[in-house]
Amino acid sequence: MNYSHLNDYPADIRDRARRIRLACFDVDGTLTDGRLIIDGDGNESKAFHVFDGLGLKFLQRKGIAVAFVTARASAAAERRANELGVESHIGVRDKLACVEGIAKRMGLSLDEVCFMGDDLVDLRVMQQCGLSVAPAQAHPWMRDRVHWRTHARGGEGAAREVCDLILAAQGHAESLLDEIAHVTGIGARAEQPQ
Repeated sequence: MNYSHLNDYPADIRDRARRIRLACFDVDGTLTDGRLIIDGDGNESKAFHVFDGLGLKFLQRKGIAVAFVTARASAAAERRANELGVESHIGVRDKLACVEGIAKRMGLSLDEVCFMGDDLVDLRVMQQCGLSVAPAQAHPWMRDRVHWRTHARGGEGAAREVCDLILAAQGHAESLLDEIAHVTGIGARAEQPQ
């Protein structure tokens, strides 16, 4: 299925996406392909997809908060969060407690939170959130325990699918397209904090 129109999404997923005010993302395997590249000096690198970054900025533009919540300590993840101007929680041991804390601070219920993750360490928090999403390559045990799975794999635009779903479900897609059509130089600048 293409998911090019809002009606292409299942009705229950559209309903869940309409309520989202905070979108939280695991990093490894969700915003990246899950591989850890470590050189001989111990330096780690990760590849992030620009589709995802732009989608996260679009969420922010429409008033939806974004946070990275990852168990692995990573300078690359911290840097990417800073580039995008999103809240980051790196090296988190209890993802549910972390997300509950963010939501409470923002005055939100967990029903207004989306969490995207790919492996079993994400399952506890995902089962409590209003919308849980896994990328296409998520661990098989996750697949039947989340609300929705993307067509794209982690690090290949999966997070953008979630962003597009939320934006479309909340009626922001057309206005966003209109804004973009009337702004020049939307490219790299769109990812800059505004």
